[in-house]
Amino acid sequence: MKITLVNACSDLGVMIDGSEKGPIILSDSIKDVDNIITIKKENIKKEKEPGNKTRNIKYVNEFNEKLYKTILNERNICITLGGDHSIAIGSALASKKKNKNIGLLWIDAHSDYHNVNSTITGNIHGMPFSTISGQNGNILSYFFDEEYFDPKKTVLIGGRDIEIQEFIYLKNAGVKIFTTKDIKELGVKKIMEEAFNIALNGTDGVHISYDLDVIDPEIAKGVSVKAKDGISEKEAYEIKDEILNKINEVKSFDLVEYNPDYDIDLNTKKIALNILNDIIKKINSSY
Repeated sequence: MKITLVNACSDLGVMIDGSEKGPIILSDSIKDVDNIITIKKENIKKEKEPGNKTRNIKYVNEFNEKLYKTILNERNICITLGGDHSIAIGSALASKKKNKNIGLLWIDAHSDYHNVNSTITGNIHGMPFSTISGQNGNILSYFFDEEYFDPKKTVLIGGRDIEIQEFIYLKNAGVKIFTTKDIKELGVKKIMEEAFNIALNGTDGVHISYDLDVIDPEIAKGVSVKAKDGISEKEAYEIKDEILNKINEVKSFDLVEYNPDYDIDLNTKKIALNILNDIIKKINSSY
């Protein structure tokens, strides 16, 4: 199986600028992929009005539709580099369309389970998990015409900055939540084993979306929205190692939210590249 690296260069889903530059900076240091495709946001002025709950929605939708169609046309396994996490609407739904019956692992400090009515910030990168799980109507996924991910076969890993309304939505939908505290108490191996058991229960594989802000911001400074008390660098690599152990079940993978503007010590870039290069190496040796 060959690999296509997709640079999803958009920061339209968040008020903070910079993450649109992350994919190309990372992909420039990556080898051993068959193809690299770069998708850039339109040359528009990003809307930043506070309180606007549909801020940039037209542009996010246009970007994700283009990303979705691009991935659908790829016969290779796709690794998508964001950009803010709203790009996962396009990447994950494209994988769902191609692979049909798959589960989902959402590795993130935030749950991203808001909708346009419940959001406080208006940032669309706080809505992709709910959107691809069919909990947000089709306002951000009008281009998708299949069944959404089954929430009972989706898992949030590393969540710690979850707003009350999101927590209610997650519980009502049946999403399994493993918090950062759970990782600290139970260990990565046990958490990932249980997560894969849920996501692979009756499915043919899994899509994984890995947000770098799951790592403690004192270690990984290069993200747009920081959440304190995150996982350690060692735990980030342990999660990666558990993914490697299940690589034949991984149908697609996102790595998102790298913002080079804040990566003052370049440690976030180093971690991201270590994760990506190990996954690419494992895919190349396994398929």
